[in-house]
Amino acid sequence: MTGSQPSPARVVLHPQFVVGTIDRRLFGTFVEHMGRGVYTGIFEPGHPSATAAGFRADVLELTRELGPTVARYPGGNFVSGYRWEDGVGPAAERPARLDLAWRSLETNEFGLNEFIEWSRLADVEPMLAVNLGTRGPQEAADLVEYTNHPSGSRLSELRRDHGYDAPHAVRVWCLGNEMDAEWQVGAKTAQEYGRLAAETAKLMRLVDPDIELVACGSSMRSMPTFAQWEAEVLEHCFDVVDYISMHAYVEEYDGDLPRFLASGVLMDRQIEQITATLDHVAARRRSDKTVDIAFDEWNVWFQEDFAGPQSLTFEHAPRLIEDTFDVAAALVVGTMLNSLIRHCDRVRIACQAQLVNVIGAIRSEPGGPAWRQSIFHPFAHVARCARGVALRPIVEGPVVEVDGLGEVPTLDVAATRDPDDGSVALFVVNRSVDSAADTDVDLSAFGPLRCLEHLELAADGDVRRANTAQDPEAVSPRQAAVPALHGGHLHVTVKPLSWNAIRLVPISTKE
Repeated sequence: MTGSQPSPARVVLHPQFVVGTIDRRLFGTFVEHMGRGVYTGIFEPGHPSATAAGFRADVLELTRELGPTVARYPGGNFVSGYRWEDGVGPAAERPARLDLAWRSLETNEFGLNEFIEWSRLADVEPMLAVNLGTRGPQEAADLVEYTNHPSGSRLSELRRDHGYDAPHAVRVWCLGNEMDAEWQVGAKTAQEYGRLAAETAKLMRLVDPDIELVACGSSMRSMPTFAQWEAEVLEHCFDVVDYISMHAYVEEYDGDLPRFLASGVLMDRQIEQITATLDHVAARRRSDKTVDIAFDEWNVWFQEDFAGPQSLTFEHAPRLIEDTFDVAAALVVGTMLNSLIRHCDRVRIACQAQLVNVIGAIRSEPGGPAWRQSIFHPFAHVARCARGVALRPIVEGPVVEVDGLGEVPTLDVAATRDPDDGSVALFVVNRSVDSAADTDVDLSAFGPLRCLEHLELAADGDVRRANTAQDPEAVSPRQAAVPALHGGHLHVTVKPLSWNAIRLVPISTKE
């Protein structure tokens, strides 16, 4: 699509066109012992803002502003060689270990109990992963006992000796990480992992029957056994797990901006294909059970710039994949968030990877400032505004032909409605590099509404603009003109290369 004249577009929303109820855990984050994700990220005892426990208060404040609802920990690839016992008890007595996943030195100064304390301060639900690379069912059950059992057993009393009388009551647990990947410590075949996951789930549930369990899916859509892996794994553990995991990272190749902007389409296809696989397994088993999706790693990641773990030399908290994100990356993240909303009937949990420094929404410097990356803003808007149920938008408008993806709509749209107060939120990305979208949004089925807010993050001629420690507000959303509604129709001109969050409420609702 070329030319600078606005292109007409139409969006129809209806309160009865519902995808499903949004699980608040759809807006999760990820904290891994990787690079500076923990040390000098969320934890830096010597920092000027450090709390008594050593948490960076500036990062905590930004985390609460970002608004994640759940945080996955401690990995990631890291977990497949992790001994959880190393990270509990008196800090001075904890051993330093070589982390083979990221070829780093792990001091274990920060561990399970510190993460639980941090998560409470950050107002996020903890989501823990167990090591199924070098360990197995007994060690996983031991961790559940230490974490969740009230008292009276050896490991629950050990937790109490460590200063935590009440159980941590962690509900969601991941059964390993990317176990199909050759880079994973202790990688498995689908049959090996499926049996291991089933037996681990059995033991973990015997300790705490109320937990929810996530089995490993394919580590990415390009894996040769994608979908086949999920089908074979679930033949073994279908009855004892609640979710299958998904991971997806996208990046810009060879300066192909249009394809990068369209890469959220790959997330749509991945979700839909694995959903079909999950339902196929259920059908083969004549089962009424539904296994849902935990999309517990997703983001933009410029992997071509990373030399790989083999380039690392066992430093403590090295600078590792600290990508700087520009406006283009923020728009792609916006489309990925939209995809999660549009598939919320099956994607119940999702975690943007990661929180700070390591491809993070937040960046920080040791002893220095913390700031928001460009991708911070669409996540914060969605986490704050997307409530209730996801609506199924009907979108008519221009398309662009993208190499390898076919025709892709230039407008990417998601919408939600809160049944409690009748508010409607609309999230729109215009992928066009040069044409605004003159958009009519038909909201007539909702009754009288008024627009409260239109937040806009736009390239405005510089899609490569990014936030830095020196200029932390270079990419910031602005309050755009609030569009009026006429006859139940909202008219808004959506700028090219822009992310937009629009909130509407019934006219009777006070601001």
